[in-house]
Amino acid sequence: MTMVTPPPLEQEDEEMLVPHPALTEGPQPMEALQTETATPAENQPVEDPAAYRFTWRIENFSRLNTKKHYSEIFFVGGYKWRVLIFPKGNNVDHLSMYLDVADSATLPYGWSRYAQFNLAIINQIHSKYSIRKDTHHQFNARESDWGFTSFMPLSELYDPSRGYLVNDTCIIEAEVAVRRVVDYWSYDSKKETGYVGLKNQGATCYMNSLLQTLYHIPYFRKAVYHMPTTENDMPSGSIPLALQSLFYKLQYSDCSVATKELTKSFGWDTYDSFMQHDVQELNRVLSEKLEDKMKGTVVEGTIQQLFEGHHMNYIECINVDYKSTRKESFYDLQLDVKGCRDVYASFDKYVEVERLEGDNKYHAEQYGLQDAKKGVLFIDFPPVLQLQLKRFEYDFMRDTMVKINDRYEFPLQLDLDRDNGKYLSPEADRRVRNLYTLHSVLVHSGGVHGGHYYAFIRPTLSDQWFKFDDERVTKEDMKRALEEQYGGEEELPQTNPGFNNTPFKFTKYSNAYMLVYIRESDKEKIICNVDEKDIAEHLRIRLKKEQEEKEQKKKEKAEAHLYTIIKVARDEDLAEQIGTEIYFDLVDHDKVRSFRIQKQLPFNHFKEEVAKEFGIPVQFQRFWLWAKRQNHTYRPNRPLMPQEEIQSVGQLREISNKAHNAELRLFLEVELGLDLRPLPPPDKTKEDILLFFKLYDPEKEELRYVGRLFVKAFGKPSEILSKLNEMAGFPQNEQIELYEEIKFEPSVMCEHIDKRIPFRSSQLEDGDIICYEKSSMLDSEDQYRYPDVPTFLEYVHNRQVVHFRSLEKPKEDDFCLELSKLFTYDDVVERVARQLGVDDSSKIRLTSHNCYSQQPKPQPIKYRGAEHLLDMLVHYNQTTDILYYEVLDIPLPELQGLKTLKVAFHHATKDEVAVHCIRLPKNSTVGDVINELKTKVELSHPNAELRLLEVFYHKIYKIFPPNEKIENINDQYWTLRAEEIPEEEKNLGPHDRLIHVYHFTRDPTQNQMQVQNFGDPFFLIIREGETLADVKVRIQKKLQVPDDEFSKWKFAFLSLGRPEYLQDSDIVSNRFQRRDVYGAWEQYLGLEHPDTTPRRTYTANQGKWEMYNGVTGVRWFRTM
Repeated sequence: MTMVTPPPLEQEDEEMLVPHPALTEGPQPMEALQTETATPAENQPVEDPAAYRFTWRIENFSRLNTKKHYSEIFFVGGYKWRVLIFPKGNNVDHLSMYLDVADSATLPYGWSRYAQFNLAIINQIHSKYSIRKDTHHQFNARESDWGFTSFMPLSELYDPSRGYLVNDTCIIEAEVAVRRVVDYWSYDSKKETGYVGLKNQGATCYMNSLLQTLYHIPYFRKAVYHMPTTENDMPSGSIPLALQSLFYKLQYSDCSVATKELTKSFGWDTYDSFMQHDVQELNRVLSEKLEDKMKGTVVEGTIQQLFEGHHMNYIECINVDYKSTRKESFYDLQLDVKGCRDVYASFDKYVEVERLEGDNKYHAEQYGLQDAKKGVLFIDFPPVLQLQLKRFEYDFMRDTMVKINDRYEFPLQLDLDRDNGKYLSPEADRRVRNLYTLHSVLVHSGGVHGGHYYAFIRPTLSDQWFKFDDERVTKEDMKRALEEQYGGEEELPQTNPGFNNTPFKFTKYSNAYMLVYIRESDKEKIICNVDEKDIAEHLRIRLKKEQEEKEQKKKEKAEAHLYTIIKVARDEDLAEQIGTEIYFDLVDHDKVRSFRIQKQLPFNHFKEEVAKEFGIPVQFQRFWLWAKRQNHTYRPNRPLMPQEEIQSVGQLREISNKAHNAELRLFLEVELGLDLRPLPPPDKTKEDILLFFKLYDPEKEELRYVGRLFVKAFGKPSEILSKLNEMAGFPQNEQIELYEEIKFEPSVMCEHIDKRIPFRSSQLEDGDIICYEKSSMLDSEDQYRYPDVPTFLEYVHNRQVVHFRSLEKPKEDDFCLELSKLFTYDDVVERVARQLGVDDSSKIRLTSHNCYSQQPKPQPIKYRGAEHLLDMLVHYNQTTDILYYEVLDIPLPELQGLKTLKVAFHHATKDEVAVHCIRLPKNSTVGDVINELKTKVELSHPNAELRLLEVFYHKIYKIFPPNEKIENINDQYWTLRAEEIPEEEKNLGPHDRLIHVYHFTRDPTQNQMQVQNFGDPFFLIIREGETLADVKVRIQKKLQVPDDEFSKWKFAFLSLGRPEYLQDSDIVSNRFQRRDVYGAWEQYLGLEHPDTTPRRTYTANQGKWEMYNGVTGVRWFRTM
């Protein structure tokens, strides 16, 4: 991408690659973004492009009075093109310019063509200041023009001194290169590249790029194949099997592969797949899981052999012979991007020596305080070196995460033995040549809040690179894989040389965030051959069977246009389904026998198939067509006529119902004699009506199908009562009530039938349903919940089985209740209270379910805050069957007027923490909370004063003033901690400091400067001139840590996460600035020691508290 002349300073960033219609008639030009993204798969060349430069001189330019102006047509690659401009801008104050397919209106349906092109406005005074913009596009009927809505400011274009308009003439150039391409939808990655992609589940492109990288390390793939799995394992429950299955499909499949089984084996639900996770974390978790599963097998240690390296942390005294070292392992290295121009600069920074001198001298065991140097050197590097580039960092000044888009170069070959092995420790084996070649470049395109991930990989380390972008795999050149992923800014030349204009720059948001290198001396071993004999037999059988089933489905889908699916419903289906699986209408067509029949087959031949299947001779079969009525019910409509049965199946399907393209739905009428043998179907005249009958029993609350009858249109229901009693097994003279089931959506309509008037007068017709019951049941309706058919059908229609879960155990069903969707709020809580044995239903509080996160919603349902049960179950356009409950100790209406805070009280002299729920009116203050807490806790002395702290991630962020209102205090994500104010803090001297003290450890897998806080933070007074040795005595006494353990602790001053280690003689107060200590949580005295304390778990209402002994830290996790 080039642009020789810059836009003015006021110009906005280039347009996004999304349709942006002009507010005009005719074609709608699209905007284009000059991005750093790689060429899409559909743009893969099949042959050399045909290119052409078109020059368009427009005279009397300023006099153009049309909104749109087209150039003459020119030909490139056998296609007609033209340039489209908006001389006064396409609803912007810029010239708008596009490349247009000139004959798009006459091209055949589905046309598509691809072009790379640039458009230019020529500067007629200094041609080097011409403005030229490049892009590419797949043109089609919907997007027949493409280009730049904001090409250049009109103010510059119409300024004669700028040189773009000379003698009122404007010169436009278009350079167009046309390539014949494979259509986007028909692009075949396997055919074009030999590789297949991975399907994106929603936001899993980051995972796909990592999985492709791991798959293309053949030694790793072979090890995965050799992990022991059994034929009884399920991929969704076994990470090894899921990964084996995925790798097998990547190796042998012809199309893109799904990752759902693998994500299920991670324990992710659908919602997790739509959340971007951290790639490095995923890589580590996956490696740890596989490493664990490989133990005790033939592939034990593979992960370490491939990815594990070691470095040595050292402190070496300068003036005495003393050196302290610690060996640590790593699976990947985090390299700084900020402030580093390339990978070598990052390694230089990684091993940079820090001087410990002056106030920061090192305390050597037998030599006391000494000047020393501190650093890291590498003992060995792994065969596969994974480099995580720190593109994302926390900006403390802006208090947010930011993405580092700085230019950062990485070489094709990486020599870590450079400069006489300056990165290596003395004990490193110098016989090993640490020369690496680049295997993979994982790219992030976008910003800190989201974006897209893909990978450039060269699987065999040849010169050919491939881009793995979810489902598509394309061939790419080295420049695109390396240089174009460096990031940084592109600077454009100034508009007016000689003037002090600031150059226009734009940031490249696509850049590498992870690199994978393979050591040259190990590449023969790592890029090894992997074939079917490496794959367990049970896995091959399982996956081949899956593949065969998939191919069969694919074949059926491809041949679907040749076949019709015929679904045949019979009386047996109606009897089986009605009253168990369905209550309304007659049958679920998806659960009846279906036949896949060639469309050309005569229907009479199909009847022979039916005879074989059901044992019903052809002459005894009569088929009825189903029809969907205006009220959305589905009923048998009419029997097939003899002349229709001689037609083909395909013709019959067209006649039957055009709404069901692939299906023909039929009802098979078979008449049975007294001996239950089939009889020829009776003649049917226009006066005959086929009715279906259901019987209702209010005592059993049961509805069942009892049969069908032909009745005469002008006959009366009273004439068939004895027959209906016979069908029901009732006495001949039993009095019965009849109802017509008319519809059930959106509401139930079931009307009583007058037995004295003709069927025709009751508007009954073929396929109608009559439900009936004993009349005597209505006389004792108080005995039954649903005494008649209409009330029962209304109940069934609104019936909802709700799974109730305790909010404390949101993953486990506690009990189920069958309720009505029309139940009011009071009805629902009354039923729940009755189930739980709670006398006062107003003490029940309910919380709705989030269908997407599969968690309780953060806020409970307010008292009578939902009108009906259905309102509680609907989440956006989804309906759930889960509700969460709590049993409160006071009625909910009363509680809603109060604010409840969970406060962890830390006893002053005992190693214990108690969690208290403080409930006060919402207009109360922190002082009221403290007074209430005093009535609940044991104080060290009666006059002890308390304070309330806000703690988050083991840091103290706030001391609440006593007059602060509690209504807006959030205890869902922050821990509220109460403690006694030590007497010494009440009388601070003028030179005393109150500092934050936090526990921390360093993650051995992280960069050496990364710290992790843990445990319970606290305040400490430091006196003017007090040394660290003095402070340590007070800290040990406060925390009651044994001498042998405390002697191993290290002490550091930390500012913005960076530790500066202190010696016993250091004056601690010198390190801390005079500032409001309550805002100084990022400047603290750090206690470095392992987090090995045992944990106890305490359960509190709606949350879980984890307790740590020794150095007591309390964390509360909201279970939402």
